[in-house]
Amino acid sequence: MFQLVELNDVVRVPPNRFGSVLESVALELLKLKYESTINPDYGYLVLVTNVKVDKVGKIIAGDGATYHKVKFEVFAFFPLKQEIIEGEIVEITDFGAFVRIGPTDALLHLSQIMDDYLTSDVKSGVITASQSKRTLKVGSKVRVRITAVSLGHGISMGKIGVTCRQPFLGALEWIDEEVAKAGKQAKAEARAAQ
Repeated sequence: MFQLVELNDVVRVPPNRFGSVLESVALELLKLKYESTINPDYGYLVLVTNVKVDKVGKIIAGDGATYHKVKFEVFAFFPLKQEIIEGEIVEITDFGAFVRIGPTDALLHLSQIMDDYLTSDVKSGVITASQSKRTLKVGSKVRVRITAVSLGHGISMGKIGVTCRQPFLGALEWIDEEVAKAGKQAKAEARAAQ
């Protein structure tokens, strides 16, 4: 789930930046500190925006910089267990596929794709089901449910597990087939009831 989170911090403005616009300096420093990091409380921090800087700073003895309180918003992605999300297959491996969801990749293990024997061709970037002949390949759009979330801290990668072993999950073309099949079945049942 994407969200805007309001945070507070203190920025250190070095003496060589005293002539610059305070908001621009604070934004630059906050981007370096927060963007492309992971916070266990807020998830993947993507973008710093709406910076409000206290014009009056403090000076600490022995340091020529000024310290200013700041309020700002961060655009964040926090994956929630059981959340349904759409993404794109970005890599095929021997053990499954990686799905790009938001700013990160989630693991779709072979055992979580479908009830069929699957073969993974890493060179071609394709996973094929032996009975149904359905395929997943790099670039396939999929709808998945998040089953596991483990967020690190700082710049370490978090771990997210997903599944598509439920009705109306999987490759979008599979879902379209299931919806069409369900529609035909409902019409047939309606005719039979008349």
